[in-house]
Amino acid sequence: MKIIKELIHSEQPTSAALGYFDGLHRGHAAVIAEAVENGHEHGLLPTVFTLLQSPRTILKGEKSSNIITLDEKLSVLEQMGVEQVYLIDFQTIRHISAEDFVRDMLHDCFHAKHISCGFNYHFGAGARGSGDMLEEMCKSYGISVLARPRITYENQPVSSTRIRECIRRGDIRSANAMLGRRYGFSLPVIHGRQLGRQWGTPTLNQVFPAQLVQPLYGAYVSRVTVDGCEYCGVTNIGLKPTIGSRQVLIETWMPDYQGRMLYDETVDVRLTDFIRGEKKFSDLYSLKEEILRNGAFARKKFQEEI
Repeated sequence: MKIIKELIHSEQPTSAALGYFDGLHRGHAAVIAEAVENGHEHGLLPTVFTLLQSPRTILKGEKSSNIITLDEKLSVLEQMGVEQVYLIDFQTIRHISAEDFVRDMLHDCFHAKHISCGFNYHFGAGARGSGDMLEEMCKSYGISVLARPRITYENQPVSSTRIRECIRRGDIRSANAMLGRRYGFSLPVIHGRQLGRQWGTPTLNQVFPAQLVQPLYGAYVSRVTVDGCEYCGVTNIGLKPTIGSRQVLIETWMPDYQGRMLYDETVDVRLTDFIRGEKKFSDLYSLKEEILRNGAFARKKFQEEI
């Protein structure tokens, strides 16, 4: 997949999906799938136009609270069949008018023949351009536009805002249902204090990315992929109050894993169920006993999903 970080001309005509696509949830996936399918049908290059950062972090000064890392976003896009991504710094285009966006970017730069977007897509300076405006403006350039309708979950629209709220309160099942895949992380394994190894419960330690929305601190059932195999996991996210940590860590124990040490390797951890909130234990023995109880619960949940 080709990644372009400047507004340079596409070498081929494109079928392009437009959006920030934070989380790449089911609604986003429908928009992107439509662009990919149209591209294949009409001999156009399946393309995504997206932004390096959320406009809200620039316009409103909000702290970044993405659902997935940029690396994971690009990986998922490639798996979806996208062949070209324009990944543009919002600062460089924030003042472009709606008219210039269509003429200079969609027509001249992307050579777009077809555009796919969400039902609530806005564009141009001040987000003044609506989906209806986009369709009308594109007509004069021979660009077709399809705005995908909203997708719902439990009678409410699927949105990145709803997914973030679910993650913050530990409702991982609902977050996964709206994402259309399991929420989690693909991150390098770092060296920890190795207390788990002394107890017979060695853990993978990963640093939680600062730019992501923080899940409710506590323990989760997880599925961990190592060398293409999935293992049951108990993942704790937080500040480890019993032992103490200055940074938010992701610590995962795989009860049935007997393989090699995984330091410095990138390991994929996906959360499936919430077990309990973060808790400070009176001593390390009590913490170990709780970890073992969580492991038994995680095994049960893991088997139920097989």
